[in-house]
Formats: sequence, structure tokens, C-alpha cells
Amino acid sequence: MKSLRWLFGARKLRRLGIMGMNRRNAECILDLNPRRAFPLVDNKYKMHQFCRRIGVPTPAIYGVILSPSALVRLPELLRPYPEFVIKPNRGAGGRGIVVVAGRQGDDFLRHNGQRLELEELRQHISDVLSGLYSLGGRPDEVLIQQRVVPDPSFASISYQGIGDIRVILYKMVPAMAMLRLPTRQSGGRANLHQGGIGAGVDLATGLTTYAVMRNRSAGRHPDTGMSVLGFQVPRWAEILEMSRRVGQAVGLGYIGVDIVLDRDRGPLLLEANARPGLAIQIANAQGLRHRLREIDEQLARQPPAVAGRIEPATEVQAAA
Repeated sequence: MKSLRWLFGARKLRRLGIMGMNRRNAECILDLNPRRAFPLVDNKYKMHQFCRRIGVPTPAIYGVILSPSALVRLPELLRPYPEFVIKPNRGAGGRGIVVVAGRQGDDFLRHNGQRLELEELRQHISDVLSGLYSLGGRPDEVLIQQRVVPDPSFASISYQGIGDIRVILYKMVPAMAMLRLPTRQSGGRANLHQGGIGAGVDLATGLTTYAVMRNRSAGRHPDTGMSVLGFQVPRWAEILEMSRRVGQAVGLGYIGVDIVLDRDRGPLLLEANARPGLAIQIANAQGLRHRLREIDEQLARQPPAVAGRIEPATEVQAAA
């Protein structure tokens, strides 16, 4: 009986076109993503510098901490900035990110109201430098980055933090997109594994069509009570164009592009991912395999694109 239930589940997933991790790794990442581009997308500072070269706006970087010896100058480095983000240079999944939204005396206030003393901040940065949050656990650097102020249109469907938009591109064509929204349960972070909301976005219109939280259907935001369905993502055409530009410039055939909407600056590239996860399928209530097949068929009917092509990225040397 158990094996029949498993078989039925596997058949249903196949019918829905759900892509699994092994197929993604074999058919998308190994086949379409040249290893030479990984050092670029895995390094946020290099990616920031690269985006400046190709004219894609990103959050400003105020400083880079390269070693523990630089921590003695931490008060001096942070003094000009009432708000900022501390981010591992080679982190993944939002781990190790601290958002400082203000100050209270000598203390720092996180986006969720928690107070941090300077020594606590220094200890966290030391942990990041040691590689606690980096890919592979290797020693890392710390970025002091601009805090993005969310576009006011997201206020009714976000809790404390800022939502972001992920677009997955396949062979330079947008294949699927979702809006990730912070909740109280996720600690104000737009992280699905921590309890954030993932809302599928229709590529043609920029409207959210389906949403999940903890892999369960979620039509309303649990903290604001507002519907997250039928929401029009602002500046959708710009977001898609930015995604295409980044994917083409980086030279990866399968890439996740994460974009935030700043109140004053508009769409900003947050990061690019050479190994984007598959939860976007749950957020859209549809599988990637059918969509990738559609793109292959469309591309097969079109002549090779030549005009306006951007050469794939070469490695960008990080400044010392």
C-alpha cells in the first residue's frame, strides 16, 4: 500500500511537471552553467562591481571588512550611517544578514526592534569572517551595505522587512517568478524556509496568482490580514528587463535573479544565484519542466539572436 501511494505521488508530480533536485543539477546546472561564472555570482562584492560595469543598479556598499584586525575601526566605519545591512560576502539563503534600521544611544536597532550593542555587532562580524555563514564554511569577508527602503506599495503585505522578487531564467528567457514576503514568523525576512510567503507571479502581467507559506496555501498575509493574491508588482517590465540583462551578461543558462524595489531608486539587483532552489514551483502551483520545454520549443522556432548581445562575464577582480 505504501509503495502504491508513493507511486501515485511520483506520477502526479510528473504530470504536473515538477522538477526535482537531481534533474535540475544534471540538466540545468551542469549542462548550462559554466563553472567559470560561479566565482562571480558566488561573490556579492564582485557581483556588485560587475553590475556597475554593465549599468545595473544595486544597493550601495559602504565598506568591506576583510579581516578581524579591521574590527578595531568598526565604530569609525559605521559612524556616518544611521542604518545599514551587514552581509556575508559569500553567504547563501539569507544566513548571517543583520539589518540595522536605526540607533538608540550607543546601541543599534535591528529592523525587528531588537537592540544590539557594539560588542554584539563586532562578535557577529567576527563569526561571519570565520566562515560561519559562507558557502563551504571558508573564511569570508563582510559587506556593509545600504539598507533598502521598501516601495510603499508593499506595506500592506509585508511584516517589518522587505520583500524581494526572484526571477528564474532559462537560456536567457524568464521561466518563472515569485514574490517573497516577510512575516512575523520569518523574523521580518523574505525567506521561505523561515516562514516567509512565496507568491507566484504571472510573467505576462506581473500579478500574483497563488501563494504559499510553509508549503501550505496562503491567500492572506498572516500579520496584516491583506490578500496577497492579485497584487500588481510595480515596475514589472523593468524587473524582467533587468533580469534578462543580468542573465545574459553573467553567461549562465540557468540562473535565479533576486531584485528588490527601493522607495527612491526603484528596482535594484540584490544578488544572482547559479543554483536557484525549486520552491518557486510550489509558489506558482506548477512545475518548471513544462515551462522549460515550452522555452526550448520557442527557441527552436526562432533564428539565433545576434543583435544587442552582451558578451558573457569574465572574472571581476575584487578590490583590496
